[in-house]
Amino acid sequence: MQLTILGAGSSAGTPAIGCQCDTCTSDDSRNKRTRCSSIITLNTGENILIDTGPDLRLQALREGITNIGAVLYTHTHADHLHGIDDLRGFCQVNRKQIPLYTYKEATEHIKAKFGYTLREPCDFWDLPVLSINEVNAPFDLFGATVTPIPIMHGRIQIFGYRIGNIAYMTDVSAIPESSFALLENLDLLLIDCLRVKEHPTHINIEQSLAYIGQINAKQSVLIHMTHELEYKALTKMLPKNVSVGYDGLKINI
Repeated sequence: MQLTILGAGSSAGTPAIGCQCDTCTSDDSRNKRTRCSSIITLNTGENILIDTGPDLRLQALREGITNIGAVLYTHTHADHLHGIDDLRGFCQVNRKQIPLYTYKEATEHIKAKFGYTLREPCDFWDLPVLSINEVNAPFDLFGATVTPIPIMHGRIQIFGYRIGNIAYMTDVSAIPESSFALLENLDLLLIDCLRVKEHPTHINIEQSLAYIGQINAKQSVLIHMTHELEYKALTKMLPKNVSVGYDGLKINI
């Protein structure tokens, strides 16, 4: 499998509007962060997209992505959902419906706010053509086992996902004890790391590193970062098996 980080940024993206900090004015492309999303390409060639942030179109053009087989939604906050309409381009090009997978409350939110996207294929492809599937247990997707991982995002429970030996967990404030059994023997962990200071709905650097040590994946990558975290400065703070994610980073497993 190959994982590509489409966006490693938080809800505001980096550079942040109106900010002149060292990260926002940096010439290092690794400090230019679009909203958080990743895509996994299986050995079969199928692409599994995690979240549809508002930068999806630009991310897909940048990476040359023309086909999406399925979408896994971690939750339905705007920076992870509101690029859903950009899925219509993939439906048009490939003339096929794209299935979405997420938990019950998220499916209800999508049906209420983006119900026009949930439709069966026909001769009209100028809207997204999507189906939605509620999941709460491991399921098969293109020959890969996908395991939803319950995590907390402030007061709400959302999903991380394990696809094979890759785990992806954005917008984490806490990992329930029962979820650690789903995170054993990982080759790659992508995990939330919002900023230096504590935050009520996201883990910070200290908390991220503590969870990374507890999960003990072979390789861990930090994602969903604000402009408060500068790439080179943060890299110097990290242990050898932990790296800073950036837009366009590709990791082969």
